[in-house]
Amino acid sequence: VVVVQAAWALCGGQVRYSVPEEAKAGTVVGRLAQDLGLEAGEAEARRLRLVAQGRRASVEVSGASGALVVSSRLDREELCGKSSPCALRLEVLVERPLRVFHVELEVTDINDNAPIFPAARKNISIAEFNTLPGSRFPLEGASDADIGANAQLSYTLSASEHFRVEEENSNSRSKSLFLVLTKSLDRETMPVHQLVLKATDGGRPSLTGTMELTVFVLDANDNAPQFNQSVYNVHLREDALERTLVARVNATDPDEGSNGDVIYEIDTVVPSSASEVFSIDRKSGEIRLTGTLDFETVTFYDVNIKATDNGTPPLSGHCKVVVEVLDVNDNAPEVWVTSLSVPVPEDASVGTVVALLSVSDRDSGANGRVRCWVWPSGPFGLEATFLGSYSLVLREALDRERVSEYEVEVRAEDGGSPALRASRGVRVPVSDVNDNAPAFSQAVYTVLARENNLAGAELARLWARDPDEAGNGRVSYSVWEGGVGGAAGSSSSGGGGSVWRPASSYVSFEVRAVDAGEPPLCGNATVQLFVLDENDNAPALLPSAGGGPEAGAVSLEASAGLGSETLWAWAAWGAPAGQVVAKIRAVDADSGYNAWLRYELWEPRGKSPFRVGLYSGEVSTARALEEADGPRQRLVIVVRDHGEPARSATATLSVSLVEGAEAALAAGAGSSSLVARSAVGGESGSGATAATNVWLVVAICAVSSLFLLAVVLYGASRWAPRAAVLAGPGPTTLVCASEVGSWSYSQRHSRSLCVADGAGKRDLMVFSPSFPPPPPGPAPKDTQPEPPALLGT
Repeated sequence: VVVVQAAWALCGGQVRYSVPEEAKAGTVVGRLAQDLGLEAGEAEARRLRLVAQGRRASVEVSGASGALVVSSRLDREELCGKSSPCALRLEVLVERPLRVFHVELEVTDINDNAPIFPAARKNISIAEFNTLPGSRFPLEGASDADIGANAQLSYTLSASEHFRVEEENSNSRSKSLFLVLTKSLDRETMPVHQLVLKATDGGRPSLTGTMELTVFVLDANDNAPQFNQSVYNVHLREDALERTLVARVNATDPDEGSNGDVIYEIDTVVPSSASEVFSIDRKSGEIRLTGTLDFETVTFYDVNIKATDNGTPPLSGHCKVVVEVLDVNDNAPEVWVTSLSVPVPEDASVGTVVALLSVSDRDSGANGRVRCWVWPSGPFGLEATFLGSYSLVLREALDRERVSEYEVEVRAEDGGSPALRASRGVRVPVSDVNDNAPAFSQAVYTVLARENNLAGAELARLWARDPDEAGNGRVSYSVWEGGVGGAAGSSSSGGGGSVWRPASSYVSFEVRAVDAGEPPLCGNATVQLFVLDENDNAPALLPSAGGGPEAGAVSLEASAGLGSETLWAWAAWGAPAGQVVAKIRAVDADSGYNAWLRYELWEPRGKSPFRVGLYSGEVSTARALEEADGPRQRLVIVVRDHGEPARSATATLSVSLVEGAEAALAAGAGSSSLVARSAVGGESGSGATAATNVWLVVAICAVSSLFLLAVVLYGASRWAPRAAVLAGPGPTTLVCASEVGSWSYSQRHSRSLCVADGAGKRDLMVFSPSFPPPPPGPAPKDTQPEPPALLGT
């Protein structure tokens, strides 16, 4: 019959059962799943199981029913020896969520062991007549491996008129057994007595054991040695060294001669396996240690000493030496990891159970009391769940990017002096969670790129760092469509992307980096792209205008050479030095130094009656014109920019020298864009014709003046707000100059030439109307007539 007792301890949550030893395999000990509060079928789903702690438990959990059943032979004597009660402490685990329960299984004793005597036979010698009735002879009692009533022994002796058996309680841990002589012996009547000693235990049914006693009746020597103590109690530390004196026994014999000489010997030792642990000096009676003691194996020894005289026949006396072994702290604590739940997600909540541990110490008392802790202390700690059981729990939030793996030690120390320690290392890896967005090293990237890049050319490389791992740290890049003002571009994943070439000189857009986590996180960076000008455009000549009232008309014709133009102008004989004859006008589609033009007179070299303004392009007389200069002068003028390498265009100016009136008429005709293809003769037409031509010239000049005024007013109203914006914050005011000067402007890109008010008159700055104002910088210190730097390059 299996006795099941299950109860919950409210303070510790412990389940207790009991089962008799030798229960058959399959015997149900208790409904474990039901007692733990699990629903039907939940035991198998949550993997209800036992955790072994170094020795076979002999019980197991039935997977289907969740019952605790006997799996193999239960022998209480093998499990606990003489200890009572015999309680097995078991740990039960369930998963999802992970929990631990403690089960105490008491193995109850049954009477399955019969009493056993140390020897099956024993010989006793007793002298006749000299041994008086009432004399007692010690016997070795039987032992029973059971406990309680099953181990309570009673002794009976086979029928004899001379002997009886007697038990005597002493202050030792075991009873003393004696064979008592009830009637004097007569060797001549019966020299040998055969007796049977039977030991019966208190079990139901009872079991018995027997020992045969053979009593030899001796003659003569009628005094046996007597010890001064029947029991010697000795306390000995378990770390005592060999040859340590245990005790000195003393027995006396009143007989004389050899009948009074006493020899000592060890009769028996309980337990019998310790027969080699002690030795005695046959003459002095000194008992010494010849083996090692172990409190955790045997806590006390019964050493029976026999003193024998040299009489014929020899007589003996007996005493017992009870050696109690004292515990010393010679066993370090032991730490086991019974369950480990790794890796731990870095977003695991505080209090999460990481591992289950068990700690024990074989010593007793303070030497066996163990305290545990974790080193280093954070971010894990220990929580005691039951005697000797601990949970390794999370005490602080984790961050895999800071620490990806922890090596912690669970340290244990007992209460002995000196204390002994033990440790067990636990490796706790941390798994990644997508908790970091990609981050660029800069919030704003400034990129300088030259124009005329081929499509697909890489202009810059951006990189965003994501400290997460695997997919959570794999970054892909894209250009945010809402962050680019109509420009086209491309992107890629990995380390960077190709940046497009916009049509304007500046563009700002946003690059977005997105990781592959769930959910994905992103980071942004702004790219400011400045396009640098290349000197890829040569100067282009425009139709020139007359320089003054006496200047001749000017016309433009394309010459046969590349980049060369032919212009026509008229000059009056006698014109003073400095008289403007014509103005060469050229533009360059580039900007900055690449668009800064200079004019040089290439031919004729030497003393020419004309000269060209280096930066204005005005052709004027170098001296008064004379008839010796001839009717026509051919000038070759080269227009160069300041690029590297410089590009140029050539203009051929043909100046006809005429009379003053013809020069004036030619100038009027030239201002109305009518070009005279033939030289004016020395004689004019009739007076009426001349008057008509004068009025025609006046009318054409008036119409041209009105048109020019309208254009100037429109340009001023259009560019005045831009000039105010370009001035930027601060006291500096930008004043825009006219296009007449040393700077030329492209027909494709409108530019505005400005001079900072208060700065040097030759310090020039060029801005594009569509170009955003750059951050203010120091005013230029250059006082030479050189072009200003283009902002953004």
